[in-house]
Amino acid sequence: MVVLGIDPGSITAGYAVIESSGRKFSYIDSGIMKYGHIKNFIDRLGLIYRSCHELVVRYNPDEIAVESLVYVKGTTSIMKLAQARGAMLAAFMEKYQEKVFEYSPNLVKSSVTGYGHLGKDGVQKSLSMIFGERIFKTNDESDALAIALCHGLCKGTDTGLNLKMTSKKRSMKDLARCKRVV
Repeated sequence: MVVLGIDPGSITAGYAVIESSGRKFSYIDSGIMKYGHIKNFIDRLGLIYRSCHELVVRYNPDEIAVESLVYVKGTTSIMKLAQARGAMLAAFMEKYQEKVFEYSPNLVKSSVTGYGHLGKDGVQKSLSMIFGERIFKTNDESDALAIALCHGLCKGTDTGLNLKMTSKKRSMKDLARCKRVV
């Protein structure tokens, strides 16, 4: 199964593509998508949509994993992130309805490293242990790889929530079923 992992962003977003076969994972590609060169935020949304559509055309993933919204201090920031994430999801939904899953940042970290509050360096170290030494352009790229891996690890459990499910269906038992690699 080919998984596309997305770390959403309104200025820079990360993507990663892995292949999973049971509990074996292979790195295919990863990178970042930059949107900050377009100053007007509203004008960025079309580029965000197109770049995500191009990813699914290029890699033809079986499923897509996206990080859920995170808490940010400013309301403007969270609104822009939500709109950018919406443009990304719209690009995926045409072909991937019921094949797009979301994961909280803490679940991603916990499934990849065993600790849900580990910093970015620890996540990158775990990813290098699993996929071999990697030099990531940004944290967005490594986060996207962690999100894709989290989906591969959590697939087949109730932890891999597709976007139709509500947060009330999540539990600590779900987290326990999602085994980490390292």
